[in-house]
Amino acid sequence: MRQILLLCASLCAASAAAQDWQHYGGDPGGRHYSAAQQITRENVAQLQVAWVHRSGDSEKLPAWMENTSAQATPILLPAAAGESLVYCTPFNRIIALDPGTGAQRWSHDPGIKLEGERPFRCRGVTYHEELRVDAGAPCRHRLFTNTHDRRLLAVDALTGEACADFGDNGQVTLHGHGQPADMISNSSAPLAASGLVITGSTVVDFHYARAPRGTVQAYDSLSGELRWQFDPLEGHAGSGGANVWAPMSVDESLGLVYLPTSAPSPDYYGVNRPGTNRYANSVVALDLASGAVRWHFQHVRHDLWDYDTPAQPILFDWNKHGDSVPALAQPTKQGFVFVLDRRTGESLWEITEQPVPPSQVPGEIASPTQPKPIAPPQLLDSFLMPQQAWGLTPWDRGDCARQLDELDNLGLFTPLSEKLTLMLPGSLGGANWGGGAILGQSGVLILNVNTAPFTGRLIPADNRSGARDARDHPTAGQRMRVPMQGTPYDVEVGTLVSPLGIPCSPPPWGKLVAVDLVRGSILWEQPLGSIHELGPFPLPFHINWGTPNLGGGIATAGGLFFIGATMDRQFRAFDTESGEVLWRHTLPMDAAATPMTYIYQGRQYVVVNAGGHAMFDRPQGDYLYAFALDSQ
Repeated sequence: MRQILLLCASLCAASAAAQDWQHYGGDPGGRHYSAAQQITRENVAQLQVAWVHRSGDSEKLPAWMENTSAQATPILLPAAAGESLVYCTPFNRIIALDPGTGAQRWSHDPGIKLEGERPFRCRGVTYHEELRVDAGAPCRHRLFTNTHDRRLLAVDALTGEACADFGDNGQVTLHGHGQPADMISNSSAPLAASGLVITGSTVVDFHYARAPRGTVQAYDSLSGELRWQFDPLEGHAGSGGANVWAPMSVDESLGLVYLPTSAPSPDYYGVNRPGTNRYANSVVALDLASGAVRWHFQHVRHDLWDYDTPAQPILFDWNKHGDSVPALAQPTKQGFVFVLDRRTGESLWEITEQPVPPSQVPGEIASPTQPKPIAPPQLLDSFLMPQQAWGLTPWDRGDCARQLDELDNLGLFTPLSEKLTLMLPGSLGGANWGGGAILGQSGVLILNVNTAPFTGRLIPADNRSGARDARDHPTAGQRMRVPMQGTPYDVEVGTLVSPLGIPCSPPPWGKLVAVDLVRGSILWEQPLGSIHELGPFPLPFHINWGTPNLGGGIATAGGLFFIGATMDRQFRAFDTESGEVLWRHTLPMDAAATPMTYIYQGRQYVVVNAGGHAMFDRPQGDYLYAFALDSQ
């Protein structure tokens, strides 16, 4: 393994502009990898805070902070574009910083409508050099971002001023603009390539048989004119969604853009949308120039579990037996990683058809099988029997065993019914939007997964109150009932916990996994997170049983994997070879965001957004932390 990583470091150092971080995922293919190696496994213990920046949101908008999720990953602009470190706040303010000090250079406030119950969030901004604009002219170098109220913005990367030649003085209105943000909004950064800027959307989960359409739109990056659009559920009149809320990837050499599509609506009832719901729950490769479908791979057919494609497709080269194949790795909520030829969509591992349980709901025709790769293995155990129940005492372990014995539990892909059903993994995943990191050219993927069990059931909608639960997901010990308007059912989802509020499955309840995608094997696993802050009172020592996690990690040629993501305010560095924790730092808030790294004026920095996440009922803030080795 060490030899692989050393080879990777030498190969990537030659190719990488990866010492910079000009894209949300490090590069257009989302590898989350940097060739920077000033910080290594040997010296990471000396890492210290270099600077701290605060956006000012906590002071300016205190009443709204509890409904924010700070998920942004900054990017570092090239020297010609000002060499600023740029990120967005949950309220879609774009802020440019000095990369060495964290001092603010400029900011752009789009003045979004502060409305709706869905969390405010912004995962990032996108940089694009517009070659149709003269060098030195305004907006030759431009930044794009989506807003909570469904606008696509273009601003000058050097000044933060709106690009007057784009749309209506620097903005275009997107599909669904004018609908409430609770119905349709944005989270991930748009994608810019080949003179286009492409954007997806977030749409309301659970609540409606016909959610807003998950239309993907491509605009001319100079003028803002609409060039093409793609509706993954075109022809399915009784549904909506299948939107692209996770980041997209692009391979300009192949002329392909890769869309990770989500579930169709409503998430847990499919009678109104019979069939496989083609293009939903898929990786869809579109022709970059025209938006035409070139291929697609569907990893869940007729989804009844809210198993969206949750993360950016990761583009890498599959090197095996002397052959190199342009490949794509897609982590899923089910805990699978599908490895595909990104030219054709063909799986590089054999796909088996796994028989799955039928639905007990009248009129529901569940898919009789679901695809499963023969390798790599599933990243979490989706079986949980009463004899596997876990607890701190015989009393709460016995209660968990009783609960499990009473559940409808036929393994992965058991459809919900009116009987309480095990959901493992639940709709949080498995993998989620943080995705994973490929270690250079090694084909080794490191990613974080959630492993805690949930339960759910369908409740006949007699006496439906019409009340709306605004949460995305229930948190520990809570249950969430949501009316699925346009269907005969409500859905109730909650965590499976003991009377002490502890998950009924053995720990870890969140973990980090290293997977060799070429050999199809798991190299190591480590718990991710400590529960020392999650009890009725905080403990002075760590208990590394893992926590639910949101956000991702990055890998470097220095042999390190950096990640926050956990519910314990820790930012950690792991050894990519062994999984050992080599360094950690306690932040003021949880870092539910993916970090990034860069070299500026000869010094390597690692930066992470520490602002918490509304979903976890943890504190929120507005911190951006940068770490570096002592410069003395």
